Amino acid sequence: MQKIKAALCREFGAPLVIEDIHIAPPGMGEVEVTLGAVAVCHSDISYAEGAWGGPLPAVYGHEAAGTVTAVGPGAGGLKVGDAVIVTLIRACGSCPSCASGRPTICETPIDGLKGPITTVDGEPLFQAMACGAFAEKVVVDHSQVVKIPQAMPRDVACLLSCGVITGVGAVVNAGGIRPGQDVVVIGAGGVGLNAIQGARIAGARRIVAVDMSEEKLEVARQFGATHGVLATGKSPWRDSYKALGGRGADLVLVTVGAIPAYEQAPRYLGRGGRAILVGMPHSGDMARYEPVVMAAIGQGMIGSKMGDVVIQRDIPWMIDLYEQGRLKLDELISGRWSLEQINEAIADTKSGGAKRNVILFER
Repeated sequence: MQKIKAALCREFGAPLVIEDIHIAPPGMGEVEVTLGAVAVCHSDISYAEGAWGGPLPAVYGHEAAGTVTAVGPGAGGLKVGDAVIVTLIRACGSCPSCASGRPTICETPIDGLKGPITTVDGEPLFQAMACGAFAEKVVVDHSQVVKIPQAMPRDVACLLSCGVITGVGAVVNAGGIRPGQDVVVIGAGGVGLNAIQGARIAGARRIVAVDMSEEKLEVARQFGATHGVLATGKSPWRDSYKALGGRGADLVLVTVGAIPAYEQAPRYLGRGGRAILVGMPHSGDMARYEPVVMAAIGQGMIGSKMGDVVIQRDIPWMIDLYEQGRLKLDELISGRWSLEQINEAIADTKSGGAKRNVILFER
């Protein structure tokens, strides 16, 4: 067992605590990755606040990149020295969902309390989201890992682990957007900006960003939004209609977990339009909408987890787009912090102005 530093959640809603923990060597099908960077996602914050429950103490964090430093047997061809990103998408490869090409909703359960990490006293630690990446190292299943170019900066690469694939994938995979269609993205945060990028890359005619902040709408335009609408208006969907030339959108993406955004999403849709539900409200939160309208004009709503990606297919494609200059990644980073500053990074993320804050591990 190795001793590493990690940020532990010991009490929901309390600051994370930096402690030494133990991590086991990789077993069958697993790899050990020494991390260079991990991003702070709103999902990590929601977990740490108790939004979805779960055991404590726990180690959160799931948007990571680093270098393979040990491999177990059957590690899928990965080898020591490989530069990789680590995702939460752990796929068994054989359940009905995996076999039908939807590994993001793998049906094989994972017990995070029987993972590779424990306290120094030998007590179980919950490896949240099958990652536990607010730590110097992780041991994960090889299905969660994708190789990246050695020269790719780890702080940039880690963004591909969640926010980028979720936003771009929601448009391309879940939404099936076609060139010339119109897109509305509700929420111009980290995931929303990537949904905007996905719509731009896919050839959308017009892309309307909706947010509470004029400043974030301006940033959205830099990522490809053609129009911005303030959600604070009386009827922002009417402003969206005007921006789209007097019609509703073909695709509306809800990238925030706010219930009003979910309730208003159908109002932005045109005939035959689809709402893609991406943001994660707290457990127990409920939304209301009028289904008769959707039934009458052929509209639909569908959830999308992690952009419905197949990471071994989609991440190399996105890296190629980045290398061509067609996918913005560097511009997504708002700040860089040390592990000891993680609570400050979380506070900055919660303030609403940050796109993505990244924790860097010095080597």
